[in-house]
Amino acid sequence: MSGRRGRGGDSVTRRLGIAFSVMTGLILLVGAGVLTATFIGHGASDEIVDRTQPALADNLRLHGEASDMQRSMRGYLLTGDQKLLDAYRAARQAYPAVLASALEHGDPATDRNLRTQAQQLQAYVRIADQQAGVTQRSEQAARLTREGAVRYNAFAATNHELEVRLSEDVQRMDEHADRIVRVSAAWVAGLLLAALGATVFTSLRTTRALVRPLKSVEYTLGLLTAGEYSARAVEHGPAEIRAVARSVNTLADEGDRLREIEDERRRLSEIARQVGIRIRERLDVDEVLDTACAGIGEGLEADHVFILLTQEDSQVVPVVRAWSAEQGLLSARGLQALPPIPSEVVRDHYRRGATWSIDNLPEYLSAGVPLPDAPGSFGRTGLPEENRDAARSLGLYSVVMTPIGVGEEPLGAVCLSRSDPEHVWHAVEIDIAESMATGVGRALHNSMLYGQEASLVEKLRALDRAKSDFLSTVSHELRTPLTSIVGYVELLTDDDTGPLTEPQRRMLDVIDRNANRLRSLIEDLLTLSRIESGAFTSQREDVDLSRLVSSAVDAMRPAAEAASVRLETDCPEEPLVLEADSDQLDRVLMNLLSNAVKFTPTGGEVRVRAAREDGEVILSVSDTGIGIPKQECQQLFSRFFRASNAVDQAIPGTGLGLTIVQTIVTNHGGTTEVTSEEGRGTTVTARMPLVTAGRTAQTVTDR
Repeated sequence: MSGRRGRGGDSVTRRLGIAFSVMTGLILLVGAGVLTATFIGHGASDEIVDRTQPALADNLRLHGEASDMQRSMRGYLLTGDQKLLDAYRAARQAYPAVLASALEHGDPATDRNLRTQAQQLQAYVRIADQQAGVTQRSEQAARLTREGAVRYNAFAATNHELEVRLSEDVQRMDEHADRIVRVSAAWVAGLLLAALGATVFTSLRTTRALVRPLKSVEYTLGLLTAGEYSARAVEHGPAEIRAVARSVNTLADEGDRLREIEDERRRLSEIARQVGIRIRERLDVDEVLDTACAGIGEGLEADHVFILLTQEDSQVVPVVRAWSAEQGLLSARGLQALPPIPSEVVRDHYRRGATWSIDNLPEYLSAGVPLPDAPGSFGRTGLPEENRDAARSLGLYSVVMTPIGVGEEPLGAVCLSRSDPEHVWHAVEIDIAESMATGVGRALHNSMLYGQEASLVEKLRALDRAKSDFLSTVSHELRTPLTSIVGYVELLTDDDTGPLTEPQRRMLDVIDRNANRLRSLIEDLLTLSRIESGAFTSQREDVDLSRLVSSAVDAMRPAAEAASVRLETDCPEEPLVLEADSDQLDRVLMNLLSNAVKFTPTGGEVRVRAAREDGEVILSVSDTGIGIPKQECQQLFSRFFRASNAVDQAIPGTGLGLTIVQTIVTNHGGTTEVTSEEGRGTTVTARMPLVTAGRTAQTVTDR
């Protein structure tokens, strides 16, 4: 979905402002109507409460006072009761105050009526006062009574006229107030309905103007989230929503750009990984350089790749490998034509630890023009003349140079270039180039270490061969005179040359014992020499281990008895047949037994056990000797190793016995293990395979 710009619209702020303004105006109008109706209603109520009703009440009170005067006077005239006369006089004194109060609340018409009543009431009072002074039931009293009735009736009629008029005014005002309330309520209801209608209309219009474009933006976001990255929002509706749609589209465009960069990064990372694998497969420095130079150039689509390596005690760093898209790897003659760069540039570049690049190198190929942000003298005075000439001849335009090294020491630099101004290096390509150069640095370092190690190993092997040759030669040269010494000792011991004194015989025993020790040592050295030279082989045949154990125990028993050590065996009656070299197995038994007796103190015990278990022969030699420290058990089979407690107690030995035992057992397809506890003793166990049952039976029959 491609984005398009829709018809422009008002902003959300303007729409909402209009809606709120309309609603506010209608609310104010309703409020004004309510206030007006309230004021009018209050005016009518005030007219009734403050003027008309007080005037009506005062008029009624005035009528009451006048009635009291007439009734009291007529009663007095009929009865002559003095109290009635006093009541008359009290009412006569009270009515002026009532009349004055009525005049305070009245309007002009009411005031005129009240003044008329006052005149009529005064006329009645004058006659009533005359009645109080005449004789009761006299002709004069009757005449004054008739005249007083006329005056009172005139007053009563005027009073009633005012009462009727005021009552009508109150009724009329009540009806007017009711009409005001009804009309006000109608207006308020109308205004409220109008406000509600306007609010609903404005809300619907505003909502529709907002929701539709927002739903469009939401739909576009849903498509983008679902992976349809080509979707774009339609820019329509209010200005703010159009701005949101533009932002969504901008983010989508940026996402496309970043995905393209990431895709390119993944592609280049895979290339870098493959090149790295090929580089790491090489251990030779030249092969590493060839593979790296060609792999980087082809993988990153460079026009030229140069690898420079530092030289010890040199002021320049030469180009040791070069590759071009047209020629591939350059020959040695081609490399000689490429000028080196100053070593201080490489050192400063490595110290910075960052890749340097430039996209318009030809602009800086004039003498003395520094390269922007370049390391060393390149950034101060520019390229040397020979480097400028080489850059022009090769057509270098866009250049990336990254340092390589290990630790604090630079190894050199990797330089990549392109000649097309339209095809400069991008940031992701520079990152991958830096990563690949780092891998090249590690591979070069490893290959250099490997070369140094190989040279060292070869020297050590030569020394080891010389040592083995020396041991073999010395052992052979020592064995010949030693054989003569042992032979002459035997002749002397057999009294062939005459009888020996006891001191002479003891001296010969010492010579014989030490000669045998020396012969054992020579045999160990010869065996070790054959093992190290690879000349140690076995002449295998069917051998009964039980017989070998018995023979070895018999040979070792005198030494055990001399040391006051008990020597016990535990072997089955049936033969334990191995396919083995009998001399070598005898050597194993003698080495184990001599060690056990030697390291067992007086009164101790050495036990030899041979048994059959799971198709194997188990041969173990246990002693109750000094044992071996736990932390040293792992080193027992190392050449010339001796336990620290044996050294401390000055027990003689060469440290070769267990090494030879393990080698012989291993050569027979078996395993050897040692268990020991310091101060408690040691057990050495060898496991070797038995021959098949049929061959065992045949061997027993032959014997």
